[in-house]
Amino acid sequence: MNDETTRQGEGRLADNIAYFARALRTAGLPVGPGAVLDAIAAVEAARIGTREDFYWTLHAVFVKRHEHSILFDQAFRIFWRRRALIEKLIAQMSPIAPGGAKEEKKPLAGALRVAEALATPRQEKPEPVEKTEFSARLTVSDREVLKAKDFAQMSAAEIAVAKRLIAEMSLPDDEVTTRRFLSDPRGRRIDPRKTFRRSLRGGGAAIDLAYRSPAVRHAPVVALMDISGSMADYSRLFLHFLHAVAEKRRRVHSFVFATRLTNISRELTSRDPDEALARASKRVQDWEGGTRIAHALHDFNRHWSRRVLGQGAIVLLFTDGLEREVTRELTFEMDRLKRSCRRLIWLNPLLRFDAFEARATGIRAMLPYVDEFRPIHNLASMGELCRALSGEPTERNNPRQWLRAS
Repeated sequence: MNDETTRQGEGRLADNIAYFARALRTAGLPVGPGAVLDAIAAVEAARIGTREDFYWTLHAVFVKRHEHSILFDQAFRIFWRRRALIEKLIAQMSPIAPGGAKEEKKPLAGALRVAEALATPRQEKPEPVEKTEFSARLTVSDREVLKAKDFAQMSAAEIAVAKRLIAEMSLPDDEVTTRRFLSDPRGRRIDPRKTFRRSLRGGGAAIDLAYRSPAVRHAPVVALMDISGSMADYSRLFLHFLHAVAEKRRRVHSFVFATRLTNISRELTSRDPDEALARASKRVQDWEGGTRIAHALHDFNRHWSRRVLGQGAIVLLFTDGLEREVTRELTFEMDRLKRSCRRLIWLNPLLRFDAFEARATGIRAMLPYVDEFRPIHNLASMGELCRALSGEPTERNNPRQWLRAS
């Protein structure tokens, strides 16, 4: 095999790996240029000869989280579905051709975002690649339709636009008066210490009164987010929402839980949202696991409540309330959480259904202890939450009406 054929094979395989990485990135996996170079180098260094070896080599480089394995598997089978395509490309760059190709399994039916992401064509022959860009400039009607669309029904392109719209959301001023005081020429209370210091400048002959006013600050926001399997379609976009809030307000504390509680406040301080979510995912060990709400609330009340629930904090409880085991501990911990914060807002994606009724035992056990019961399933509901953070509870979101209706 001559050098020209080998270089041609290496180029085609590298190009196809780059196109495959682009498709993964469009489907929602955090794949950057560095990962593409690492994947090409890994394939060239391993000198693989079978489809399975090729699969796991790319899997080791591109998949960083457990939940990404499903998308990667579907994307791999769809993108490389032509029989013996991988073996053909590897054979062109290998001095020894691999053995007979194994019979490929029937392609799996990929998710909507995987199918759309894999619209990028494979390169079998050198052809000019047509570059297409998705425009984030939406018309008024398109923007309204996207705001009302459920997160679980969005395509990959729509999710990308939704992330941009979430970053553009502005939180209303939600200020509370603290017990601390700041210097204020228009204040109504005399500042004795500052007044005495001023009088010393003139030898005490004249007294220039200084005034002060109570300090006004944004109330802390504490988010307790359920990342169990039933919340998978909504948890990631809600994390983008928390990242946007943390960028505009200093005191934002974020906790996630499935079977255990994890503090990811420091991870969400990164300015890049994708990097922040990647750091948070590495820290969390129970992503898309079971649901233990009472256990998570117990850990929060015991270890974190006194640290983060001061000065009129608002708690955002993001969960569907489908507790695996409902005991008296759940009501006790909910009551303790309610007494520790100024407002407790429950965000539940199940409220997107018009026929929703609070019949589940876990939901009925938690409802009496929350101030507001709100849906969180699309951009419109996020916008309503932003406006509600500085307002008072409305009858429409009063949790007692759900208990009376059920």
